[in-house]
Amino acid sequence: MPVRIRILKPVVFLLCLVPFGMLIWNIVYHPESFGSNPFEVITDRTGDWTLRFVLFTLAVTPLRLLTGWNAVIRFRRMVGLFAFFYSFLHFLTYVWFTQYFNLSEITKDVVKRPFITVGFVAFVLMLPLAVTSTKKWIARLGGKRWQKLHMAIYITGILGVIHYFWRVKSDITDPLIYAVLLSILLIFRIWNRFRTPAVVR
Repeated sequence: MPVRIRILKPVVFLLCLVPFGMLIWNIVYHPESFGSNPFEVITDRTGDWTLRFVLFTLAVTPLRLLTGWNAVIRFRRMVGLFAFFYSFLHFLTYVWFTQYFNLSEITKDVVKRPFITVGFVAFVLMLPLAVTSTKKWIARLGGKRWQKLHMAIYITGILGVIHYFWRVKSDITDPLIYAVLLSILLIFRIWNRFRTPAVVR
């Protein structure tokens, strides 16, 4: 591994932890910043960062193709795992703060409320991506099958944006921004696939 990458990897890792660190800091030292419904704010913030890291993950390949910086691909797995980390925190805050780990109520909520259903499916799709992110799993599945499996990140991104749209009640500005960014990344991939069919994601 090049020296520059060895230096940058821990830097990127720490940057990815910044949102979590800020969340913990505010919980401990500035609880008033969460307003009258802190649990809902925490759930919303972890959901926001989940979507952001999904977009960061999807942006790695376009960044590599547009800049020629091929080494950036070495950061994609880490960023993708942080997307799962924040999605897990988002899911945990829901089952803990909203449903108090009541499996029956969680099941009813997933079945009855479309935005919960979509969010739950997005989370479930991220599980195999996180589990198979290691080099050993790539070897077990084979490169092509692994790539096909990890194309589920596109579906996860789409479901995440839909989940956000259905979650908000009035102001759709933020989910619309995520939708536009996701659309740009997906359109770029489609364009690049037709332009150079041999290029992988």
